[in-house]
This record gives sequence, C-alpha cells and structure tokens, in this order.
Amino acid sequence: MNKGKLIVFSAPSGSGKTTIVRHLLGKEDLNLEFSISAASRDPRGEEEHGKDYYFISLEQFKKHIKGEDFLEWEEVYRDNFYGTLKAEIERIWALGKNVIFDIDVAGGLRIKHKFPEQTLAVFVKPPSVDELKRRLKQRSTETDDKINMRIAKASVELATAPQFDTIIKNYDLDTAKEEAYQLVKDFVSK
Repeated sequence: MNKGKLIVFSAPSGSGKTTIVRHLLGKEDLNLEFSISAASRDPRGEEEHGKDYYFISLEQFKKHIKGEDFLEWEEVYRDNFYGTLKAEIERIWALGKNVIFDIDVAGGLRIKHKFPEQTLAVFVKPPSVDELKRRLKQRSTETDDKINMRIAKASVELATAPQFDTIIKNYDLDTAKEEAYQLVKDFVSK
C-alpha cells in the first residue's frame, strides 16, 4: 500500500467523534477524505450506502474476511461486523489525500499498530457515561437494549484511551472541534 497520513478518531458511541470528523472534513487546508467503513448491518436513520458506510450482507463480509480484503475488521456485536477495506484506503491515497477514520476503538488501535509512524490516533472522551446514555437516547435510532449494550461497551472502550496518541475531552463541542483541528493540522503538515 502507498504511504499517506492516517487520522483515526475513536470513541464510545455518543462521544461526538462523528460530529468532530464532519467538522474536520469541511476544512480544505487539511486535505482529508473520509474512509467509508463496511458494515454488515442495515442503515439507521438517514444513513446512505457509499456515503456513511458500505452496507454489505453478512455473507459478503465473511467472504471479504477470507479474501484478506480488510485493513482491519471486528465483530462489534454478534453477527454485526465493521471493517476498513484496503481498497478504500488505496482509493483515497490515489486522490493524494489524507485518510480520516471514524471507527471503533479496536479498529483504530489496529490501524495505529499497522502504521505507527503515519497514523495520528485520537480518542474522544465524553463528559460521563450518564451523558453518553442521554445522547444515545436523544438520537432515537436504537432500542433501549441496543443503547444498554453500547453503554456496557463504553466502559471497556474508555479504559483504552491511554493507548491513543492523544485524548480530546469533549465537554464543550466547539472547544473539542478546535482542539481536533489544531492536532490534525500539525500532524498533516509534518
């Protein structure tokens, strides 16, 4: 694979990482392109295939695993797989752009371990687990059982924060966006 910059944003669901990533994508000076992950689940809410995720069947996902087509992948919940196709990263590097990821903690750390020098791994920390739960409920996109699964997973994910290059505390969204912009700007200009 070619060499290019990789910027990973990981956090528990509801931490604000997607909002921060969207903010950064709007900054032309960063020369970023969003890495669209593959997912074996159905779209939620307004999500679109080829924009938010590549929605593929469980069978297709497993074929890609066997074909070693993924840079990283994980079964996040039972029969609910997410991953980054190698072809997606190659597509973005061919455009001469830096890759930005909005992915789960395990996937983010795998990318950092595979490309330690060219990856900036950022963990977005929420104010509290209670605030996470409030944000997830406010979305109204998932059942209470799914929300409770995400909250249980959040405790484990929060423990991985020290393994990332840096932690952004998202207590105030505007401050977190500005901090993220400065971090990424400094990294891509090296």
